[in-house]
Amino acid sequence: MTRPAADQPPAPLPQRPRLAADVRVHEPAEDGAPWLVQSGERRYLRVTAGMARLLSLTDGTRDPGELARELGAPWTAELVAEGLLRAQRTELLEDAGRPARRDRRVTFVPPLTVQFTLVRPERMLNRFRPLTARLAHRGWAVTAAVLAALGVLSLAVQAPAAWGALAEPVSAPALLALLVVTYCGTMLHEFAHGLVLSHYGGRPSRMGFMFFYLTPAFFCDVSDGWRLPKNRQRVRVALAGIATQTLLAGLAGVGSLVVAATGGSPGLRDFLLLLTVTNYVSGFFNAVPFVKLDGYLALMSHLDISHLRDRSMTDARRLVARLLFGGRYERALPGVEWAPLFGLACMLFPLYVVSMAFTLWGSVLESTGLVGAVVVSVALGYLSLRVYAGARRLGAEARDAGASRVRRAAVSAVGAVAVAGALWGISVPYSVTGGFVAERGRTVFVATGTTDLDAVAAGARVRLLSGGVVLQKELGTATVGSAGPVGLTAPLSALAPVKGLDAVRVPATGIVLDGTGAAPGTTGQAVVDAGERRLGDWLYLKYLAPFWR
Repeated sequence: MTRPAADQPPAPLPQRPRLAADVRVHEPAEDGAPWLVQSGERRYLRVTAGMARLLSLTDGTRDPGELARELGAPWTAELVAEGLLRAQRTELLEDAGRPARRDRRVTFVPPLTVQFTLVRPERMLNRFRPLTARLAHRGWAVTAAVLAALGVLSLAVQAPAAWGALAEPVSAPALLALLVVTYCGTMLHEFAHGLVLSHYGGRPSRMGFMFFYLTPAFFCDVSDGWRLPKNRQRVRVALAGIATQTLLAGLAGVGSLVVAATGGSPGLRDFLLLLTVTNYVSGFFNAVPFVKLDGYLALMSHLDISHLRDRSMTDARRLVARLLFGGRYERALPGVEWAPLFGLACMLFPLYVVSMAFTLWGSVLESTGLVGAVVVSVALGYLSLRVYAGARRLGAEARDAGASRVRRAAVSAVGAVAVAGALWGISVPYSVTGGFVAERGRTVFVATGTTDLDAVAAGARVRLLSGGVVLQKELGTATVGSAGPVGLTAPLSALAPVKGLDAVRVPATGIVLDGTGAAPGTTGQAVVDAGERRLGDWLYLKYLAPFWR
């Protein structure tokens, strides 16, 4: 559902109001189910039976008095006008001053998702209903669960091999195949949402491609699931994609075990292990209810609470505002005691995800030069804007709750001083990341033009890592030699987690390392220990300085 639009002064009602062209009133699908009003493709509002009757009669042929007579007691012209004003505020009535909403192929979904509609899948998915009806059986569900469990067991049995596959570079063909198969799995994930919704009688409205927080992905719009009469049906629609991905992971895991047991290609086994881990991790991330993905939709559907995350975050923000600034606050979800804690988790989880992403990928992005610096800086800039917007909303909550201006100013000043003190007074380890290559009887630290070579001092300790696609395995240590940096060309495999591309060389700067003993032809990631820096200096050197080095 989409929250109604907001607190603007109401315009005068037309003499004979009419529903907007894209608004439809849906009767309850069964006894006990709610009345729903649909506005456009993605917005659904629950209304009372009386309000539904009023909207159904609002066809531009009656004024409020005539509508009241048509509805009968207890409706009066004043009550009808009040209901119509609410409908007008939520943009359910026709408004000559508002441009008509059109179905767009490109849709922006705040905060950072752009969707490109490719197909209207309702008719296509209806053809699969007989197959879906046969698969919607407990026996198939048990089979899928067993396969998913066997996939986890296969990872446990092959733990050393799985660790090795994650910690080693992959060949370019394997990486390309992994991307293709992973995105095909994502398509099946979204297709499964649509199939289950169609099975229960819903209408998937759009399928297509999107950039989800700058990451390419697919989507299937199942907003029509709000018309389903039972919570468990909406839960199954939400979890269909996760079930599909865990099934794919299980099949890949069992396949890797079969390849290993029959003495098949180690490369194929590693590929299947990577595919297994990728799908399990994707399924797990989708199941976490603190972001607006499948797990959250399933929880919201199970509890039958619309806008659960937004309203919980409002309660969390008001709890923090009350503790910091004082004041009197109303609960957005007064009947849900755990809502503030859930809201806090929803606020903090994106920070955790970003920190984990930087832990896994930050060093790889650093070694790719300006492109990596741009990606990291954009991500951190966006995160900073979100934190700033959250702080402003926190202040607005406190102001609206009547908190003392003096206390708000004092707490804000203390917060600013604490941030400044942390930036100035806290020291953190600083390192310089690049690649290394062992060739011509020497091992060379290689870096692109944005690397902080001024911090690479002679004698500094260097960790040599495997440069894996996800994890890193330490191969040895070295020290920075006394010779200065020189221009050279380096194999691409020294700067990216891809092997077999030694013939592809890129311009770089090199510094000879001492005491490595690396085998000729070895490439990977190199991390130079550059001492400590104040937190403010560390942030500047990592995320701003690369743009003008």
